[in-house]
Amino acid sequence: MVTQVKLEYNVYDAEGNSKDKTSLDLKIATETSSYLVHRAMVKQLSDRRQGTASTKTRSEVRGGGRKPWKQKGTGRARAGSSRSPLWKGGGVSFGPKPRSYQKKINRKEWRLALRTLLNNKSRSIKIIEDINAYFPTPSTKQFLHLLKKWEVILPNKILVIVESNNSNIYLSTRNIPQVKTICAINLNILDLLNANELIISKKALHKIEEVFND
Repeated sequence: MVTQVKLEYNVYDAEGNSKDKTSLDLKIATETSSYLVHRAMVKQLSDRRQGTASTKTRSEVRGGGRKPWKQKGTGRARAGSSRSPLWKGGGVSFGPKPRSYQKKINRKEWRLALRTLLNNKSRSIKIIEDINAYFPTPSTKQFLHLLKKWEVILPNKILVIVESNNSNIYLSTRNIPQVKTICAINLNILDLLNANELIISKKALHKIEEVFND
């Protein structure tokens, strides 16, 4: 089941003052459909796996072409090759081979899961008027100062969402382990799940509504 919700937010400036209000309209999954968030998380984690683990079977191991000893008369067990999986240096039985771990999920399901998770995180979201304007040059000190003004606690994991790539913001936050900066169009399940606080620019919020609300 899908339901429509409207989230209302205050918009803050660099001094932490509420200057305006904005809203976010989302179509989200109901409680009975919340398993979609888990499915989307499993897909993203699976897609990260390289799947390059590989072992050699007995046919791929070098050597072993000659029968080690005759079939009968030695009192020993029969052996046809020194590269049998039973032998040291032999092949591997049922070992891993290169494979793809990618899982399929429909685009509409993925976006529905993303919107549902955004709604679940709604109390942790802080909307900022224009983050780009506060960083004419890279400055980690300036970013830490703004966090205090916005009453965002640094030990928490913080996800900063901007409307487009901005090297000044990226350079200002990359030295802070708890902070990650992404563009609105790159919003994903794992980053949302890992974040305790979300800082979103006003334009990025509208971008999210435009791109993911189908």
